Amino acid sequence: MTQTLAEALTLTPDGAGGLTARLDGGFSNAPQSASQDRGAPFGGLMAALAAGAMRQGVGIETPLQTLTIQYLAAARFEDIAFQPTLDRGGRNITYASVTGGQPDRAAIQALGTFGRDVEGPMLTPLAIPGGRPDDLEPTPLDTGFGPWFTRHIDHRFVDGPKLFGQNAGRTPELGCWMRTIDAAPLDEARLLFLLDGLYPTYFTAFPAPPIVSASIDLRADLLTAITPDVSPEGWAYFHFTSRDVGGGWAVEDGVAHAPDGRPIALVRQRRKLMPSRGPTS
Repeated sequence: MTQTLAEALTLTPDGAGGLTARLDGGFSNAPQSASQDRGAPFGGLMAALAAGAMRQGVGIETPLQTLTIQYLAAARFEDIAFQPTLDRGGRNITYASVTGGQPDRAAIQALGTFGRDVEGPMLTPLAIPGGRPDDLEPTPLDTGFGPWFTRHIDHRFVDGPKLFGQNAGRTPELGCWMRTIDAAPLDEARLLFLLDGLYPTYFTAFPAPPIVSASIDLRADLLTAITPDVSPEGWAYFHFTSRDVGGGWAVEDGVAHAPDGRPIALVRQRRKLMPSRGPTS
């Protein structure tokens, strides 16, 4: 039976200072038209587990401010071990790191910056466009290219998915409300999960077939503590933009907003484009 998201995010102490999670094929980044084993656990799940391992493993209680994660190799769908380290603990800021992998390969390494919010000057210039998720129809991704993990996400596009050239000659951008299908209140792990919950935005600029890529690194900056009152129904609005595609690389930015319009996270992701296969005789 496929894991629920809550089960996939569960980290179990291994008795030696590390933690273990079980990676399930239902979170594969392979298209649903292919076997789950053709892909690997998708980057948003790995980011959520990395942050959770640092928090749980070294006892951090303050909000996550920044997560930087490098995807070293594809993990397999089996147990994965995380080894967190407290690099420096302080009254206001805590630095931690974590490695995660399986016996014969390291899969990720990540850095986390944690710290409590305090009173001070405020400036929140990022504005959310109009619309509410309840006004939009659910838009499951086409199973021909939509990855397995997207079955755990409720997608509601503001102006359609714009796939395969609909943004040609225009800014390659995409707006979508998302929440996890359990409709649980948004929390830190679910936000990290959703920050990688859509296809690359450059899919909207180029014609089909999609140019496949692999996530190399991701940086997420959380702008506020993600408590249940931020989004009790789990919704956040995400706006993604391709900043550069060339030389075999793509750089994409995103911003997430709470339902009341507050910006709650920024994300930047670098992808390595996979060589396309030419026609075969």
